[in-house]
Amino acid sequence: MANERQPSFSPDGRYLAYVSDESGRNEVQVQSYPDVGDKWTVSTDGGTFPVWACDGRELFYRSQGHLMTVDVRTEPGFNAGTPRVLLDAQRLAAYTEPFDVSPDGQRFLFVEDVALRQNKSLVVVLNWTEELKRLVSTRPTR
Repeated sequence: MANERQPSFSPDGRYLAYVSDESGRNEVQVQSYPDVGDKWTVSTDGGTFPVWACDGRELFYRSQGHLMTVDVRTEPGFNAGTPRVLLDAQRLAAYTEPFDVSPDGQRFLFVEDVALRQNKSLVVVLNWTEELKRLVSTRPTR
């Protein structure tokens, strides 16, 4: 029995990308929706956290420490191109959805795993409410 998780609907609502370990390792798969029919394995070397581009023409996912992209077509039916490395993603958080893509498909928001930083520091602000009061009281009024 395969574990299937991390669902992501295509912008047109006709396909569902998800992660399945049916092959023995995590792979990104796409299946038609709501009529369950054919399914396609999109990743070629493992994959997790599939995210669709807002225009539905790309699917992004994480694989082997990289952020991957694959061109897809959903009309008239589903077709996926060859996955390619988009950028290094070694420091992405592994425990949650580590990224999202902007509506224009040109920018990404990443959740970084700070435990992987070389320069580790922690800033603790005590009495922050007092500092806020001080800043507000010194602000010029109109």
